[in-house]
Amino acid sequence: MTNNDILRSIRYMLDLSDTRVAELARLADAELAIDKDGVQRLLKKEDDEEYLNCSDRVLACFLDGLVVHNRGRNEDQPARPVESRITNNLVLKKLRIAFELKDVDMHAIFGEAGFPLSKPELSALFRQPGHKHYRACGDQILRNFLKGLTLRLRGD
Repeated sequence: MTNNDILRSIRYMLDLSDTRVAELARLADAELAIDKDGVQRLLKKEDDEEYLNCSDRVLACFLDGLVVHNRGRNEDQPARPVESRITNNLVLKKLRIAFELKDVDMHAIFGEAGFPLSKPELSALFRQPGHKHYRACGDQILRNFLKGLTLRLRGD
């Protein structure tokens, strides 16, 4: 999935306005130069001449802002640096943190999407990349997770 697809999917899932998407991204990095017009360009289809490719930094800031919005900022600890490279595994992890999902919730979400995962398969997605049981999160897994989470949050 492209970063733009992920952003589109989460925006739809949470029914966010373009302005709200920009505000959430700036929660993680106040210096991020994104506004309503920039978000609208990120949400356009690839064949549109005004289409803007969503960088890893913008998506990471949006996801971090979503975590801060949903869970609050921990003032006792220094702010974490924004990731320069984002993967499907990292998107899955940040959404899990933002919505405070446990393993049971994750299994239910995948089940609702018609894509059940076993416990070892799920835990492998959250391991460190160097771990022998690490598994890269493919586009199909992330797409089904976003679909299941949308079903859970929107009730569609």
